[in-house]
Amino acid sequence: MSDTLVKEERVKRPDWLRVKLPIGESYRKVREIVDQNKLHTICQSGNCPNMGECWGEGTATFMILGNVCTRSCTFCAVATGRPTEYDTEEPLRVAEAIRTMGVKHAVITSVNRDELKDKGAEVWYQTVILTKGLSSKTTIETLIPDTKSNWEALYRMISAGQEVVSHNMETVERLYRPVRPQARYERSLEQIRRTKEYGKRTKTGIMLGLGETKEEVFKAMDDLAEVGCDILTLGQYLQPTKMHHEVIEFIHPDLFDLYREEGLKRGLKYVESGPLVRSSYHSERHVNV
Repeated sequence: MSDTLVKEERVKRPDWLRVKLPIGESYRKVREIVDQNKLHTICQSGNCPNMGECWGEGTATFMILGNVCTRSCTFCAVATGRPTEYDTEEPLRVAEAIRTMGVKHAVITSVNRDELKDKGAEVWYQTVILTKGLSSKTTIETLIPDTKSNWEALYRMISAGQEVVSHNMETVERLYRPVRPQARYERSLEQIRRTKEYGKRTKTGIMLGLGETKEEVFKAMDDLAEVGCDILTLGQYLQPTKMHHEVIEFIHPDLFDLYREEGLKRGLKYVESGPLVRSSYHSERHVNV
């Protein structure tokens, strides 16, 4: 097969990856709240294919600590660069937006802020504390970044009362250098292990279609089960722009089903697996697993 045909096949999305455009009154209401409070969402910054569905149901994943990341992961649509000083009023604005939306379950994530001594831990802590204070019945999942082995920062991030703590592995061990150049596979596993030992429900996500093999996915599952990860999400990687990592393969839904079965066999408590699955997709289901 010629290189041209291979490239054409890679860019052509199969039918199972088609999504509806975001529409509806609930979607417009969420967008208005986000815009009025000058908030960032990973739904927008990450070009999430489920934004229409989730926002249409009145939920969103908020991104704190700005929208410029200090990392240069080759899969991610979030801007990379030197962040400006973070906004100390942001935690209260996020908490007030969550209360205004009336959501039962909120997901909060952030960019990496490697230049900060505490990696943004205090902003994380205050955001969860204030959200719980204004919306006591709201359950929270925090999708936290790699703290680069700053365990004091990690413990501050996860000590505010959130029900689920997620940290994404993103890919298999072999692909860390080309996909996550500033991250380390073993370090992320250690962060999940420490989070579990702290007493939190743990969660992670892996993208498929970056060139991994089935055996490498199975090994990642075994490694995650060993460190005590409770929940795993598996979804199809979609290339944000021509400058990002290529989609090597579009994974068939049948293989996603197989991965779900294998993950459960290997000791994971819950596996959300499908082409359009993202880290926070159906996250409200993960609170009590």
